Amino acid sequence: MDETFYLTTAIFYPSASPPLHSLYEAIGADALARYHRLLGQPTRFQTGMDEHSAQVERQARELGTDPRQLVDGWAAEWQRAFDRFGVSYDRFIRTTDPDHVRASVEMVRRARDTGDIYKGTYSGWYCIGDNEFKTDAQLVDGRCPDHPTLELQWLEEENYFFRLSAYQERLEALYRDNPSFCEPEHFRREVLAWLREGLRDFSISRAGVEWGIPFPDDPSHRIYVWFDALTNYVTGAGFPDDPESFARWWPADVHVIGMNITRFHCLYWPAMLLSAGLQLPKQVFAHGFMTLRGEKMSKTRGNVVDPADMIRQFGVDGTRYLVLREIPFDRGGDMTEDGLVRRYNAELAHDLGNLVNRTVSMSGRYLEGALPAPGKAAADHELRDAAAAVVERYRAAISSLHFEEALAAVMSLTGATNGYAESQAPWILNKRGETHRLGEVLATMAESCRILGHLMAPFTPSASRSMLEQLGVAPAYDERGNGGPGLDALLAWNGEATADGTRTTAAVPVFPRTELPEATG
Repeated sequence: MDETFYLTTAIFYPSASPPLHSLYEAIGADALARYHRLLGQPTRFQTGMDEHSAQVERQARELGTDPRQLVDGWAAEWQRAFDRFGVSYDRFIRTTDPDHVRASVEMVRRARDTGDIYKGTYSGWYCIGDNEFKTDAQLVDGRCPDHPTLELQWLEEENYFFRLSAYQERLEALYRDNPSFCEPEHFRREVLAWLREGLRDFSISRAGVEWGIPFPDDPSHRIYVWFDALTNYVTGAGFPDDPESFARWWPADVHVIGMNITRFHCLYWPAMLLSAGLQLPKQVFAHGFMTLRGEKMSKTRGNVVDPADMIRQFGVDGTRYLVLREIPFDRGGDMTEDGLVRRYNAELAHDLGNLVNRTVSMSGRYLEGALPAPGKAAADHELRDAAAAVVERYRAAISSLHFEEALAAVMSLTGATNGYAESQAPWILNKRGETHRLGEVLATMAESCRILGHLMAPFTPSASRSMLEQLGVAPAYDERGNGGPGLDALLAWNGEATADGTRTTAAVPVFPRTELPEATG
């Protein structure tokens, strides 16, 4: 497959370490990247950190350090956390990277050459939590709704502005001709409502600050967040230094972002690209928020979940599975610790983990691990047909970023295979000495488990590898999901991998059962 796939997360606001709700976005994007790699598609996945924030300069001053030293430590910690969670990014971009500085300056220059930049005076309330000026309509009780504990700053200064208003008709045409540019629909409706209100020009520079990219030909200003942060997507594709790479990877296939920044990605960003004479991304997908007891998680609210606690409770793969299974990616949702424990134990430890364990254990105990090709009895064909239907559902769901639906499909095949095991009862076949049928049944169970192992690969990569190794099937991709014959071959029932039978290895629990921590105090 020659067609490339380029996806990005939003670059994250700088902080000492990523909370779980930030990892949620990265894990979801990673699952999509791994899926496209399993398709055999050349894939580029980018994430990173938005480092030119007013709060960085403020915190560095308070700590008596340099802003660059501060963000260097933070970025390293974020990368370690992403690596720990198996986020298989091809680049972790930082807005302090030299090529990104050049890209941001070039984007400003192009907009200026187009006549879309002018100087004016701006006054308004500024939130340092998300680097944004707030209108009165956006405030709740005089505060930023996303950062209610932070004091807003009243700023009045001379800035450079971008003529967003000049792109009203072209953006209306974009959504008329390509409504799926912003998905899902319920977030697109919000974008369209802003568009109907009429677009207003926005500030693209800050004066009187030192931390940031100097504005072209006016070093008394720094490039403000939009022409800095948003530009990272084209930087990562090779703009402007590497035209060959840029032609290969741009336009991006999808920007995965949080629902709170759709205005900037679905209105500001396409206008900026049009001004620069660049193609638009194919899609912006906004995910919902992960909430705790009905409240959006944020460090300013003090209700974040420590990712390290999740790993201790569920492991890396268990955590990756739970955040995408429990929280619908397109809508968001609430989570509770007892709910996570129940789902983990029911679906991973009991249903899937036990299925693989008993399939491998019985194969070793009854047949010394040597399995023939899957059976061809009516019950065997029913399971094969169930697997084919699940694969179709799974592929449709994951392609549209409905990860919880893809995982629900996986669990339905798990249930069908467990039902098959109960109806065929290989333990009874062994007692009766019906060795031939016993081999067919265990081979059919193993074949379904093999397909389950590949379906789980984008979500639980390490557990998937363990499942396939126990089944005697070498993973057809490396640890980053590269290589292999493509997903069609991997998911073919009784395909090349198992046509002549397989030999299972020792059974090892993939998802050990967990319990709620005992209450203290």
